[in-house]
Amino acid sequence: MKPSEATRTLRVTDTSTLREMLFVFAAAFEDEPTYCNTQPDDEYLGQLLANENFLAVAAFQDDVVIGGLTGYTLPKFEQARSEFYIYDLAVDQRYRRQGVATALIEFLKEIAVERGIYSIFVQAEREDEAAIALYSKLGVREDVIHFDIL
Repeated sequence: MKPSEATRTLRVTDTSTLREMLFVFAAAFEDEPTYCNTQPDDEYLGQLLANENFLAVAAFQDDVVIGGLTGYTLPKFEQARSEFYIYDLAVDQRYRRQGVATALIEFLKEIAVERGIYSIFVQAEREDEAAIALYSKLGVREDVIHFDIL
C-alpha cells in the first residue's frame, strides 16, 4: 500500500466506517440487496464490533474506505486454540492490483499472532480467478466442497 493509505481494525465507535465497507462489498460482489438494502442499525453494528469474535479491518485512501475485510474467530474444542475465518474481503475496483488486499491479509496475520490464532482460512468461488490467485500466493490451497444447509 502507498504511504497515503492506512489499514486499521474498526472499533465499536466505527459503525459509519463499517457501513462504508458494506458499500465497497456491495459494489465488489455486485450484490447491493444483501449489503445495502436492509443494513442493521448502529446499535447492532456497535454490538458486533464489540464482539471479541468478530473483526473488521478497513483500508483507507485519504480517509475514504477503499477496501475491507471481515471475519470471525472460531474457538476450537479439540484443543485450546482458535482459527480465523475471513468472511468477506473486497477492494474498490479503482484500487485493485495495488496491494490493498494483500495489506489487509498481512495486517490480519499480525492480529492473529497477537491473539494466538493458529490458522486463518478463506473460501473463494471457483470462477473468481483474482481471489484464487491472491490466496494462492499467501497460503496453501485446499479443495473442499461447501454446502449451504439452510
